[in-house]
Parts: sequence; C-alpha cells; structure tokens
Amino acid sequence: MGRGRVVLERIENKINRQVTFSKRRSGLLKKAFELSVLCDAEVALIIFSSRGKLFQYSSTDLNKIVERYRQCRYSKLQTGDSELESQSSYHEFLKLRAKYESLERTQRHFQGEELEPLSFKELQSLEKQLDITLALTRQQQTKKLMARADELREKVRKLEDLNKQLESKEKDEFSSLMLDNNNFFQLHATQADQFESGTTINTCRFQHQEVGSKERAIEMRTEGNQSTHTKSNGWL
Repeated sequence: MGRGRVVLERIENKINRQVTFSKRRSGLLKKAFELSVLCDAEVALIIFSSRGKLFQYSSTDLNKIVERYRQCRYSKLQTGDSELESQSSYHEFLKLRAKYESLERTQRHFQGEELEPLSFKELQSLEKQLDITLALTRQQQTKKLMARADELREKVRKLEDLNKQLESKEKDEFSSLMLDNNNFFQLHATQADQFESGTTINTCRFQHQEVGSKERAIEMRTEGNQSTHTKSNGWL
C-alpha cells in the first residue's frame, strides 16, 4: 500500500515540524550540490529555520554569487523600468493623439463642418455645447469689461485727485504772488510818496529862493532909481 499525498500546509506539531525541516533541508542541500556538479552551475542556498538558525550552501564563494545576483537584478530592474517607461510614454502619446484628433473634430463641428455623419442626438449635444460655450464667453467678456470699467474709474479718480492737488497748489502760488505784488506796490507807493515829498520840499525851496531873488532885484532897482533921482535933483 503506497504512501498518501502530503498536504502542503503548516505542521502544527513542533516535533514533527522539526523532523520534517531536517529531512527536507538535507534533501534540498543535496539537490543543490548535485545541480552544481552535474550542470556546472553556480548555486547559493540560504535557509533560516523558524528559530532563526542559518543554514547555507554555495558551490563557490557565497559573497561573489550574491554580488553577481545584485548586479544582475539591478540591470534587469533598469531594463524593465526603461521598457515600462517607453510603454507608458507610447500609451500616453496614443491618448494625447486621440484627444487632439477629437478636439480637431469638435472644432470643425463648431465651425459647421463635417456635420453630415452626425446623428440627431449628436447635433443636439453640439447645440447645447455651443450654447454653453457662448454663455461662458459672454460671462468672461462681461467680467473683462467690468474689470476694465473699474480700472478706468480708478484712473479717473486718481486724475481728479491730482487735479485737485494741482488746483490747490495753483491757488497757493497765486495767493503768494498776490501777496508779493501787494508788498511791492506798497513799497513802491511809499517810495513814490517819499519822492513826491522830497520834490515838494525842493520846489518850495526853489520858489522861496526865486521870490527872494526877485525881491532883491526889485530892491536893487529901487535903490538905483533913488540914486539916479537924487543925482538929477542935485544937478538941477
């Protein structure tokens, strides 16, 4: 009577599990040795028991085999990554091209071209899209106009403020100029009054001197006449 089929599951009995581990480990090490000898292969085997005990076998230096494994694994990962990246890029390219073609087709439909193949539902959907696009365009245009109006109002306000500042500055300058002119006119009037006063005094002096001269001339004439009359009387 043959042995029954072993069920591959964890052995609950610790003793049986340990016995099975020892037997299978010995058989695995034996198979690894036979594979390395018969096929001239580099074999490295590492086993950790449930208690953490290490068992290993290598046909050559284990460190060299592990390093070779790392290099091979790293190169495969790079190759696989590049292949995956190229495949992903190609799929992305296909998606973008399909989207570009769809957008071009939709644009032609919006322009009223190639409408014959479209069904009634597609035409209705196109009409709805046009209405939505038109509403959005109007909304955006309204926003731009409102923003432009606000900007112009702000510019007008700034110009009005600047105009008020210039008017105030001009008034201040005009007041200062008028004050300077008034001071100048007052000074000029004072100087004119002084000049007129001096001229009047000089005129009075000149008139007085002229009157005195006339009086002296009259006196001299009178004296002359008297002396002439006296001489004439004496002669007579």
